[in-house]
Amino acid sequence: MKSPSLLHILLTLSLVLGLSKQDPDPLQDYCIADTKAPLSLNGVPCINPKLASSVHFTTSVLAKSGNTGATTFGFNVTLTNVINLPGINTLGLSLARIDLAANGLVPPHVHPRASEVTTCIKGLLLVGFVDTSNRLYTQQLRAGESFVFPKGLVHFLYNIDGRGPALAFSGLSSQNPGTQIGSLAAFVSHPLIPDEVVKKAYQITTQDVMKIRKNLGGL
Repeated sequence: MKSPSLLHILLTLSLVLGLSKQDPDPLQDYCIADTKAPLSLNGVPCINPKLASSVHFTTSVLAKSGNTGATTFGFNVTLTNVINLPGINTLGLSLARIDLAANGLVPPHVHPRASEVTTCIKGLLLVGFVDTSNRLYTQQLRAGESFVFPKGLVHFLYNIDGRGPALAFSGLSSQNPGTQIGSLAAFVSHPLIPDEVVKKAYQITTQDVMKIRKNLGGL
């Protein structure tokens, strides 16, 4: 059997790299999301470009502080999407406002479809991510300082200040980055991951599993 030629290998690599783009490039200036279209696509269909106006590219959703008391962890994330910012459709990006209560935590999580850059606006944040070698990269951020989280890696944000709230803004490299919090995925999925799997994975007891699920709002 002949070994693959260099040209063959390069063409294969080009194809693989081309398929690995986070969001496809737009084929026009913009594609205002038509959220009422009766279609199911990998994305959102466009309205007629002639109907586009400045309002489609504007949002005030990030101007409003979120309710950090609504979660066990003391944080709230407000994300732009095609509903509150239709002009973002097909542009391959989104923005997030992150409000944290005193000692609030955005627990370890991943964005499967996006890298993220976070800027501290107010307060003192401890941020970090873990690479696939289990190496931790962590940093304290003061107002005006930024940190990058690579795509798909576990990362967190923690408000070090126990007396006051913190605020950060993030840019993500996908209009639909997705978010999966590790603890919620492991302990309160629907249906639940079998107890024996969770116990062995985390080296804990049945009582531990039940307690954690209860603390996280599960059964």
